[in-house]
Amino acid sequence: MKTSLKILNCLIVIVFAPIANSIVIVPKPPEIKVESYVLYNPNTGTIIASEEETNQIKPASITKLMTAYTVFHAIKEEQIAMGDPVRVSDYAMSVGGSTMFLNQYMDVTVEDLIQGMIIISGNDASVALAEHIAGNEETFAIYMNMYAEALGMKNTNYTNSSGLENEEHFSSALDIAMLAGRIIDEFPEHFHYYSQQTYQFDQAKDLKTGKPIVQYNRNRLLRRDSSVDGMKTGYTKSAGYCLVATAQREDTRLIAVVTGAKSSDERNNAATALLNYGFRFFEERTIIEAGTNYGEAQVWKGASDSVSMVAMEKVELTIAKGMYDEIESSIEVFGPVIAPIPLDQPIGKLTMKLEGKVIAETDLFPGKIIEEDSLWGWLYDSALLLFE
Repeated sequence: MKTSLKILNCLIVIVFAPIANSIVIVPKPPEIKVESYVLYNPNTGTIIASEEETNQIKPASITKLMTAYTVFHAIKEEQIAMGDPVRVSDYAMSVGGSTMFLNQYMDVTVEDLIQGMIIISGNDASVALAEHIAGNEETFAIYMNMYAEALGMKNTNYTNSSGLENEEHFSSALDIAMLAGRIIDEFPEHFHYYSQQTYQFDQAKDLKTGKPIVQYNRNRLLRRDSSVDGMKTGYTKSAGYCLVATAQREDTRLIAVVTGAKSSDERNNAATALLNYGFRFFEERTIIEAGTNYGEAQVWKGASDSVSMVAMEKVELTIAKGMYDEIESSIEVFGPVIAPIPLDQPIGKLTMKLEGKVIAETDLFPGKIIEEDSLWGWLYDSALLLFE
């Protein structure tokens, strides 16, 4: 996509259209009978496939993604530490649902609680962490909602840390996918917990054997697909079977969110079908390179007659395989470009189109500072500009 040209007039728009040499056919997404779903590339922010992805749904234990996100922020901000002991309250012990078998007045480290929450989906662990950070679960939910708003999760509201049902507790498939992507991006040091397949809590003993209880990660895709390395399951009677699954193959990561499936097998098969579809028919490509010269613009009243037009940001997109060579680029110059020109002054715009639709735009900046010309040169260009 790199171009080398000199643009002599600020109104000129130059288009580079490649010649198509192949026919690209992308099939429809797989048919999935669930309440909602989305297939999402977190690096490019691309929705590859979706159905009812913004509808409000009951997230069940997928709520614990935001609980973890809030806990990770508290660790990052040094409000708590992984080795801190947490005293388990009566409420945390008795909250019900999935459990890591905490007992009242037990002291458990933050790290143990994180593993109990992520790997075995312990509601007791979620509540204990919430109380440790915010004093009570209601206040912790305020933090959760503040982060949801900051992340642009427009169809989400939390009332608790575990995902137990409440009419005011909801999210959407797209919001969940965005949150999962932020966890992966912002907290890579904690992401490994989502691929951990078992967890042994030494303080919880089997009543028959007296040995520590070992529980398994409820995300069965971890044992079925080697590329899957997270993230979270969820289930309640009214929410149905929900799943967030993420996988990385080569340099591309995708996230599949499935909600409202009728069985565990159905949600697993749906997520697998979505991931396979995304990796098979789509690819992640850099379509604009930061620091690349995309052309030259004429300079008026400057010490140089022209200046290179450079993109300052890298733009990556997820597109159908085989479509990269069909991308058209065009350059518009903002002008006339008159010296002096600082480095932070946009002097043009680069637009990328695919099948007639704009897929990316970015401002172009001067490749170097252009100072004003001498007095005579300045006057000469001023005269010429009168005829432009």
